[in-house]
Formats: sequence, C-alpha cells, structure tokens
Amino acid sequence: MMRFLLLCAAASSLAFAQDGDAKKGKELFLKYTCYGCHGFSGQNGPGARLVPMKMAQSAFFGYVRNPPRANIMPSYSAKVAPDSVLADIYAYIKTLPDSNAPAKSIPVLNSIINEK
Repeated sequence: MMRFLLLCAAASSLAFAQDGDAKKGKELFLKYTCYGCHGFSGQNGPGARLVPMKMAQSAFFGYVRNPPRANIMPSYSAKVAPDSVLADIYAYIKTLPDSNAPAKSIPVLNSIINEK
C-alpha cells in the first residue's frame, strides 16, 4: 500500500514538473545559502552531495520540503521556497559540472602518467 501511495505521489508531482531558469537558480542558491552546506560546487561541505544530481525534480522538491533528517537540513515550505524557486535551483544544480571525472579525461594527469 505504501509503495502505491509513493508511486501516486511521484506520478502526480511529475505532472507538475516545471522548467527552471538556471541563471535565477544560481542567485537563489546563494540567497538561500545552499552553498553553506553543499559548497559552491554542490559537491563539498557538510551537506549531501548535490552534483551529479541524480534525483528527479519531484524527488528534489520532496527532499527539500521534507528532509529525511530535519536536524541536518531545514525543511523549506512552499511559502518560504515556492515550486518556481525550487525549479530554478534544481535547474542550476543540473548545470554544475561533476568533479569525479575519470583520470584519463584530465590532460595534465595523462601527461604525468605517460612520461617515461
């Protein structure tokens, strides 16, 4: 029964998925001090790693509204951070590059490794 309810909730929220504006999202990421816990890159700090963003937008909204551990991350109600704000922040996070690039893709490392 619980799986069914979660599936219904996810399906209904997908219907309301909205495109965000990454440029606005960057400003909002700073305004709401997300960087304080997730770092400016979304990959460091005491908070959860956001990059690469593996959550669907609806899951991200749910996480921000009802974090699994309230003592770690504050919840942001729709009054404080409307869906449009979260959509913009989500869009911005999706633009952040992942720092876990394979070593082979980093030219400087390749040059060091390939030196004889």
